[in-house]
Amino acid sequence: MGILSQAAILELQAFMDSVGEPLNRTFQNVHQGFRAETLVRFLKAREWNVAKAHKMLVECLHWRVQNNIDEILTKPIVPTELYRAVRDSQLVGMSGYSREGLPVFAIGVGLSTLDKASVHYYVQSHIQINEYRDRVILPSASNKHGRPITTCIKVLDMTGLKLSALSQIKLMTIISTIDDLNYPEKTNTYYVVNAPYIFSACWKVVKPLLQERTRKKIQVLPGCGRDELLKIMDFKSLPHFCRKEGSGSSRHSENESCYSLDHPFHQQLYNYIKQQSLITEPARPIKQGSFHVDLPEPDAEGTEIARSLESELQKIDKGNRLSKSISGIKIVGD
Repeated sequence: MGILSQAAILELQAFMDSVGEPLNRTFQNVHQGFRAETLVRFLKAREWNVAKAHKMLVECLHWRVQNNIDEILTKPIVPTELYRAVRDSQLVGMSGYSREGLPVFAIGVGLSTLDKASVHYYVQSHIQINEYRDRVILPSASNKHGRPITTCIKVLDMTGLKLSALSQIKLMTIISTIDDLNYPEKTNTYYVVNAPYIFSACWKVVKPLLQERTRKKIQVLPGCGRDELLKIMDFKSLPHFCRKEGSGSSRHSENESCYSLDHPFHQQLYNYIKQQSLITEPARPIKQGSFHVDLPEPDAEGTEIARSLESELQKIDKGNRLSKSISGIKIVGD
């Protein structure tokens, strides 16, 4: 790290030293003892502009206070059947660790339907996984390896990606905006696997709109990505959809799906949240109802990406319908 970078970190640190309560308290939950690494994340997200990074970080802290994010790991989604429905339709899980100690998260982009609960339950679940990662998983990995581990790896499974994804763009944009504004630079690398034609078409449109910093993090692997991913992680840490030698995968493979509520990661997460709930409010029964978080408006980049995706998907849909019409005419003519 160069002299200018160190100077930027020290300048931002000086700004943050003057932050009072309750912002300082929630800042501790954000950095978990790794202040410098946290400041670097926000500086990277704002191209090392100290003033902009400071503004972003303070706004993040205000968002956390206003939405009680520090308490979100004490608010389990109940009953269990509802949480299972969320897990079965918002496909995300942790499959293991890379050889460098980074947690490996698997996301079923193509097969997630996001249609079994309200938007607020999906947002709550997403933030809970973020907070559990940042407050429990990453500190534990750091202690184990004796060095700061503050980022993760994400493997995005595009199996099943269809034109119906158009209906999910709004919610996916909300979730990505929450991450961009409040959990910046938490992903070291995105690996895209099992990519069908529809992804390739959308990727050509979206790629030029992404910042160079983000583009460099995304790697589109051939097939299920097994061989490439085995270079950075052991077989036992591969997501279930990457364990086949050929391309393609399924929601539930012969190996245990890390998306499932029955997977150890989700059992540990759910039990942790329920235990924290009992600790904070031991005399009260766990209340039903979602944990409401203010939904952010996407920034200009996010809006442009969503608009471009919608346009490309509509073009593909129009082309498919035209092809079917032509095929129908030919059959009638025959």
